[in-house]
Amino acid sequence: MNLAPAKWIWLPSERCLPNTFVLFRCELDLSAPPRKATGWLTADSRYKLTVNGQRVQWGPAPSDPRWPEVDPCDITGLLRPGRNVIGVEVCYFGAGDGTWAMGAPGFICKLEVDHQVIVSDRSWRTYLDRAHRPGMYRRWFLRALQEEFDARLHPVGWDTPEYQPGAQWVPAMELRGSATTPAIFAGGPEYLLGADDASQQTAAGQITPPIPPALRPRSIPLLRETIVAAERVETGRVTWHRDPNDWFESRMPGCFSIAPDPTVAGAVPAPNEGFYFTYRLPEQMVGFPRLCIEAPAGTIVELIVRESHDPLNGPRWLDTYIFHWTRFICREGVNEFETFDFESFRWLQLHVRNAARPVTIREVGCRRRHYPWPHRAEIKCAEPALQRLFEASINTLHNSCQETVVDGMGRERQQYSGDVGHQLHAVRAAFGDTKLSARYLTTFSQGLTLDGFFLDCWPGYDRLARLMQRQMGATIWGPILDHGIGFVFDCWNYRMETGDRAALEEPYPRLQRFARYLAGLRQADGLLPVENLGIPSVWIDHHAYRHQRHKQCAFNLYAAAMLQHALAPLAELFGDDPAPARQLGRELQTATVARFWNQQERVFVIGDDRLCDRSLATAILFDQCPGGDTAAAARALVDCPPTMGLSYPANAVWRYWALAKIERTDVIVRDLRTKWATMNSVIHNNTLQENWETTLDGGDQFSHCPLAPLVMLYHCLAGIRPTTAGYATCEIAPRLADLGDLELVAHTPRGPIRLRAAGDTVHITVPPDCAAVLVRPDGSRHPISGATTVRRRGDF
Repeated sequence: MNLAPAKWIWLPSERCLPNTFVLFRCELDLSAPPRKATGWLTADSRYKLTVNGQRVQWGPAPSDPRWPEVDPCDITGLLRPGRNVIGVEVCYFGAGDGTWAMGAPGFICKLEVDHQVIVSDRSWRTYLDRAHRPGMYRRWFLRALQEEFDARLHPVGWDTPEYQPGAQWVPAMELRGSATTPAIFAGGPEYLLGADDASQQTAAGQITPPIPPALRPRSIPLLRETIVAAERVETGRVTWHRDPNDWFESRMPGCFSIAPDPTVAGAVPAPNEGFYFTYRLPEQMVGFPRLCIEAPAGTIVELIVRESHDPLNGPRWLDTYIFHWTRFICREGVNEFETFDFESFRWLQLHVRNAARPVTIREVGCRRRHYPWPHRAEIKCAEPALQRLFEASINTLHNSCQETVVDGMGRERQQYSGDVGHQLHAVRAAFGDTKLSARYLTTFSQGLTLDGFFLDCWPGYDRLARLMQRQMGATIWGPILDHGIGFVFDCWNYRMETGDRAALEEPYPRLQRFARYLAGLRQADGLLPVENLGIPSVWIDHHAYRHQRHKQCAFNLYAAAMLQHALAPLAELFGDDPAPARQLGRELQTATVARFWNQQERVFVIGDDRLCDRSLATAILFDQCPGGDTAAAARALVDCPPTMGLSYPANAVWRYWALAKIERTDVIVRDLRTKWATMNSVIHNNTLQENWETTLDGGDQFSHCPLAPLVMLYHCLAGIRPTTAGYATCEIAPRLADLGDLELVAHTPRGPIRLRAAGDTVHITVPPDCAAVLVRPDGSRHPISGATTVRRRGDF
């Protein structure tokens, strides 16, 4: 994008501390309401746009700092005759975050109001908002902003026409950067990184990127925001034995005691006392916690959020995990507070102290963020517990797939492949959305290192920090090579389920480079190592393995399958020779069989007489068992003997896909009933949890990414899979086991596929230009078109 003649601008300054907030104000006089007022804007690191004091949007989406996406805006209906004010509040993180890798302070904007062009330049007024103290410490490793907001220092109404800026408002400083390049190269007063634009330098040793840094238009829709009210469930007193900052800053023991008390509403806390008010949302959601409080000046409110909580047996105090608190300090009278950054939570607690008179609290809740899916999910199951499970799966997607595709918004808020990428199957089938998947392919692939492996949670800060830590031997975590393998599968799955090629053009060369990197890792025995890799690491799973060496079998089978069944067909798609990928895949498979196939047991043994679900599932799915001898592997996946390691929930899809291939969906349905529908998160939060066993008030995420229930519903129980790209042809193989009546819609590029199982029949409707084949359990194949009804028992 070229936003010229707009300029990158910032507060006139030579240094910008972390977590600095700058207010930008532009006045606009109009003789009549505009017919059209649209444009583009972005900022580093995050902005909030208002017009005449009304919130418009928050952004931008997490992006690679070399290719940030610029947000569109439409403010047509908010402008009026006379004086108008466009306000932009910008926070520069300065320190790395799960949603922000690095950058430099800056704001740029270009608007067209009818025939008038409004651009960011020296005409904008700027203000250093000390209501947020510049230089505030970060929350934790992957949260940049520990927010403290003092309303007494904030210019009230600064973004409204009635406000009159004083001498503290100064003309913006224009930065030297181009209106086509990102903020990190704009020359703002960044001082922690010492970043500079090296893309055009030709000094010895400098590597010029094949795609130069540039601004890009936003590739997904803006998120929607809705207000959700919370319900108050408990009140009480907190007696402070030390300065409260000893707790909030340092978590020193013995700081306070706490007890419930229903009489605190309308009371005044003692000097060493605070009152707490605990609230509950209808379900777990992602958004901006908010409240309204009428209080005397200087009243302090600590807002604490929590994913899970047991109000009967859990701790009264909710600030027990990675510092999920925000501090607000009241001005006199009515204060409307909302956190600047979003959270993932169901429980919210207010701790009120330093109030000289009774306070009134109201409108506690959340400004929820939603991706605007093109279709709503349509799933109806006759079993209430399974219906609740599927609804919890849908709500989990609302939380974890917004602008990036993340594991969980409550902790890292980072985009991964591997276990996290499975969500995209459900996104495409349940909602019919492809834009989020396409953006994921682009942004994840941009994290390819110069060495050829992926920074697997890109565009987040995590793996940048791990590069240093791995070098120093200070962490077991490094860029995850198996997630890079999973990403190649993500690309191929996207091609098959959408038919789109364009979104693969940028990632594809990076996939080939990654394959060459893997080839260079092979040992003398022909296998890829899983130990002593230097900076990268191999994860695969953390539940299924007792020792790191036990992962080598699964890792090599996984890589062999990727090379033959994902990278090779992608090479054909782009006119390249697929033979090298297939050959390397065959060699890895042969070496893995030689090392791990047990001739006596007829199964892959990963070491110390142990099995793992991942190796066995991969071998069945991609026909890697010698001579097609899958009986022992199939038996182990069904029976799960004590010697077999089982993956954690987000990786359970591999075992279930393999069970479906061997016609054992009865085991899948049994697990959905007994292992999934009974999860604490499903029952309490309407979400899917991180681990099989999760306790309320614990450290595990209650809204994570294990979307196996939805993936299995579409792929294995309904049995809907494309056989050529974009569902030009597809298979439908319903395998419902003893599941009761079921209705669902699977969205495809050619239209919806509808399945309704009622009583003894299954009704299937396919789009007109989709050549579908019904696959019966005996393997026979029968073309179907339009609407078809088959017998459930007998035919299936």
